[in-house]
Amino acid sequence: MDNPNVPDPGKRALLKSSALVAGASLLAPATLQSKTIRPPTTQPFLEALPVRMAKLPLTYLSPAPTAAPGPREAGRAAHQGWDYWPPQRFYELRANEFIHSFHPHLPPQKIWGFDGMSPGPTFVMRHGQPALVRVFNELPPDSVGFGSPEISTHMHNAHTPSESDGFPADYFSPYKHGPGLTRAGEYKDHHYVNCHSNYAEYDYSDGDPNEALGTLWYHDHRLDFTAANVYKGLAGFSLMFDEIDSGNENDANPKALRLPSGVGEYDITLMFEHKHFNASGYLTFNQLDPEGDEFGNKYVVNGKVQPFFQVERRKYRFRMLNASILRFFEFYLVKGGQDLTFDYIANDGNLLPSPLKMNKVAIAPAERADIVVDFSQFAIGDELFIVDRINQDDGRGPNSIRDFPGTQVLRFNVVRDTPVGRPDLSRVPEVLRPLTQPDLKKVRRKRNFKFEREDGVWVINDRLFDENKATVTLKLGEPEIWTLEGKGSWHHPIHIHLEEGRILSRNGKPPPPHERGRKDVFVLNPGEKVEVYLRFTDFPGKYVMHCHNLIHEDHHMMLRFDVVA
Repeated sequence: MDNPNVPDPGKRALLKSSALVAGASLLAPATLQSKTIRPPTTQPFLEALPVRMAKLPLTYLSPAPTAAPGPREAGRAAHQGWDYWPPQRFYELRANEFIHSFHPHLPPQKIWGFDGMSPGPTFVMRHGQPALVRVFNELPPDSVGFGSPEISTHMHNAHTPSESDGFPADYFSPYKHGPGLTRAGEYKDHHYVNCHSNYAEYDYSDGDPNEALGTLWYHDHRLDFTAANVYKGLAGFSLMFDEIDSGNENDANPKALRLPSGVGEYDITLMFEHKHFNASGYLTFNQLDPEGDEFGNKYVVNGKVQPFFQVERRKYRFRMLNASILRFFEFYLVKGGQDLTFDYIANDGNLLPSPLKMNKVAIAPAERADIVVDFSQFAIGDELFIVDRINQDDGRGPNSIRDFPGTQVLRFNVVRDTPVGRPDLSRVPEVLRPLTQPDLKKVRRKRNFKFEREDGVWVINDRLFDENKATVTLKLGEPEIWTLEGKGSWHHPIHIHLEEGRILSRNGKPPPPHERGRKDVFVLNPGEKVEVYLRFTDFPGKYVMHCHNLIHEDHHMMLRFDVVA
């Protein structure tokens, strides 16, 4: 195993030289120009929010999936746990290019997405119900502009064996049709076992129910091109349910929380992005910029610029995702200039032990937050707004001065009472999902990781990403404490694959209440140290930890770790 504290001078010197050359010839003029570009004016709240319903499963796939890759499939390792978790649900997902309209005042334009839409379709899965998703790459192989037509799909926050995790270097190319061409590489199968973590310690029943997942999302993870491909549209939601968070507000099971339900009806996914449009109204992205200073100039929610959403006078669950490649958000719910409170029930993919009364949602790139808003307290005709007050001018992250009153991003129109015969029986109980407390006495290993910019390149412990070699090797099932440290003046949202962690401290102090549950993204403010308890269970293999400022990730602020039995 390599020592993570020893520099990698060869690769660092190479990338430093490349970054400096690119910066001298391309980046400075593009960055300067981006500060002065004025895109076309777009009237806010002109279009309705696109709402995704649950993607329907198929009865079978042809050819039938197998543990080992099939003859028409892209290469991968054999599926772990295939015999124990045979798939019960089957899906096809197609990455493709299509014409999309962000707003009537912007020109229709080519973007990428899944199944001809961006965000892609919403998966609805259940713990204890393994699923197989067959991903087809139908992107144009001769694509021009930013992005790479090679893809590797990652299910963010899923407890997934490594061969289905979307490892950045395990990408595959678009399938080329034509006479005499082999059909190998036509698709890639992802086996999502959908078990709770620690299944081996629960007599192989289904793991610890307190480790259940909730709001997940999937996105492209292609090495060196993740930012461009996600920015271009390759992302979507995946929701997990169990008997506690059952997805049925009328559930008679006494364990059921009966939160607002009905995916696309009263359980609404909201993908927030900040995108940059040029003076002609076309989406732009500077793929060579290592700092991300070509900053967004329009707010996009579910693929539309500043849309509206009509609601009934009842409770709604909103699953909020920051899918921006580097923009932070701080959202408030505002009516008539007054900030309102709501129930904050989940951070990242997990329900909190109890709901919190909050008046803001601060989410970094890749973070999620579930909130419940009760519109029954408002009258028909009332308007409410989600407002962003983060002040952020470049890729470094938000500054301390808030933008007041902020920018209205999404408008809610209260338009009707609940339908006759369908009263709102949903609730927000005082107890949500208990937390399994970590046993710190069993920790035998502590590790330190420093995230910084050194000599013009992004590094972790002074090293660049090497997809072919593990920086650290971890023992399956053994708990560890990792100290994540942000150096310099940049913010870093750090994502760790396979398992969630528990924040033990921020600069030696307990984390705020909304961060005391399980998390998969750990935000490092400049100069901050965050202690995280982690325990990797069930699935050996190769995984990554990286900054989810995707500009930093693509410029190699990422490391590979291997979990071994």
